[in-house]
Amino acid sequence: MGSFNTSFGEGFILVGFSDWPQLEFILFIYISLFYSLTLIGNTTIIALSQLDPRLHTPMYFFLCHLSFLDLCYTTSTVPQLLINLSGLDRTISYGRCVAQLFFYLALGSTECVLLVVMAFDRYAAVCRPLHYTAIMNPLLCHSLAIAAWVGGLMNSLIQTSLMMAMPLCGLHYLNHFFCEMLVLQKLACEDTGGTEAKMFVARVIIIVVPAALILGSYAHIAQAVLRIKSMAGRRKAFGTCGSHLLVVCLFYGSAMYTYLQSTGSYSESEGKFVALFYTIIIPMLNPLIYTLRNKDVKGALWKVLGRGRDSG
Repeated sequence: MGSFNTSFGEGFILVGFSDWPQLEFILFIYISLFYSLTLIGNTTIIALSQLDPRLHTPMYFFLCHLSFLDLCYTTSTVPQLLINLSGLDRTISYGRCVAQLFFYLALGSTECVLLVVMAFDRYAAVCRPLHYTAIMNPLLCHSLAIAAWVGGLMNSLIQTSLMMAMPLCGLHYLNHFFCEMLVLQKLACEDTGGTEAKMFVARVIIIVVPAALILGSYAHIAQAVLRIKSMAGRRKAFGTCGSHLLVVCLFYGSAMYTYLQSTGSYSESEGKFVALFYTIIIPMLNPLIYTLRNKDVKGALWKVLGRGRDSG
């Protein structure tokens, strides 16, 4: 069993859900449906935010970035999964595997940082309403968005580089439906405790630190909301902040469950089903969470649909 990651000519076979052949057709149907809803929902959010002037605000600027991230995030794994489930091709080259790992980590890490930025936006809106426009000026909004993308790319570059430095050997089977970092680490030929420790620290920085910052900002938001005397004002504040907090809980909850554990304790079979939740279900739910209780977005949607009927 020699080391094989020194050669880009050799790759992997993605086991996917072939352990449960009776589930593959059902999963193919449901995942195709969920992926379609993800594409439609997030594209709609982006389009509405560009078309309706009422949505040209910092909140929807960052929501556009979140929707674009979700589109890319789910597309980095789902097409490969659908091919896998159809039984057409279960192989992936080493180069494609590394590329998938890099983009997947970059997009996920960027979302971790972006959710902090969105929490700061809600903090400014609720706790500093009189200065909100001055604080969240276009220059700061664009700078924060760029910082989120750069932070995500840097984290991915560090972790992917560490992963590529690990000598991999043994069977070329990955018991997952994409090149998951924790599964790749299990193929390490030798003791890589030092490298794994560095990667774990990087995961803590990109997951735990942002989560703590978000919880801190929402503690201040809750105090400010409780000081609002009118019930209508409280309801509006809880409505806009509650949607973001629900997204945060779903995203960080699944990320912490998956990545804040050692490689040895990671269950590949269980991890595949958890990965379905954070790669497919959450990106599909985000547009629904942000629109079902959001009058501005629903109003923009009806306005666009009305225009379409009028022009028809």
